[in-house]
Amino acid sequence: MYVNYSGKLAAALLISLALATGCTSSSSSGPLDGGTASSTLNNNQEAAADPIVDSVPESTAVADPCAGVNSDAEVAVAVEASAAETSTIRYFEDDRGLAIRGADPVAYFTQGGPVAGSAEFAYTWNNATWQFASAENRDLFAANPEQYAPQYGGFCAWAVSQGYTASTDPNAWRIVDGKLYLNYNQGVQRRWERDIPGNINKANANWPGVLLGS
Repeated sequence: MYVNYSGKLAAALLISLALATGCTSSSSSGPLDGGTASSTLNNNQEAAADPIVDSVPESTAVADPCAGVNSDAEVAVAVEASAAETSTIRYFEDDRGLAIRGADPVAYFTQGGPVAGSAEFAYTWNNATWQFASAENRDLFAANPEQYAPQYGGFCAWAVSQGYTASTDPNAWRIVDGKLYLNYNQGVQRRWERDIPGNINKANANWPGVLLGS
């Protein structure tokens, strides 16, 4: 019984060693193929774009025993790239490069509605230019921009709740729990207001992932 068990263990170790050696060899042979790797990549890209190829049942694919074997460095690069995609929030800007179409974000909180800002009191934050009606409002924003900036990068709150982005009208606004929300227009805003808590929850789950597809 002991001999039989030892034999099975040895066989299992040999199979594992063979698989590991095979994966290492196949991964190191790419640079030596003299352009084969590049040709294979181009063929794979063409196949991915072909709807006929995409319709082939998965059962016909040949399993690759080395699939999913990635180095620690490859994993680290992938994680860093993913973090970089969502670390910088892009704010909606009009054709003049202005956030909220030049409206003063602080005025929604201090004056109860949109007020046109001035280029004299401009401030750059998160790659967007914000304008204010006064130096006082500009300084309030600069001290705590997250408190006054609209949610979801100034994109339409309803659109983000539905999984996409859209521009906004400074007049289609509402403050909920101390946060500013904008919508595409007042008609869309009324649709958003039918279920504000539910739509906010949906948008929070979609944000900022929707930026990757916009």
